[in-house]
Amino acid sequence: MNIDRAVFAFAGVMILLSVLLTHFVSPWFFLFTVFIGVNLLQSAFTGFCPAAMIFSKLGFKSGCAFK
Repeated sequence: MNIDRAVFAFAGVMILLSVLLTHFVSPWFFLFTVFIGVNLLQSAFTGFCPAAMIFSKLGFKSGCAFK
């Protein structure tokens, strides 16, 4: 698995988790979903993604998007 796929999988899990927390715990967890979306959007334009940096340090191979 490369960094790109790991970031996409991580973002998907975090979005699903935030939806579950919003539904079962508190409606304020929608802000977590918003944060994830904003982070994905800014990383698309800037190429900067903290999760990609962490996955890189964990030894994942670089992909096309995050080098």
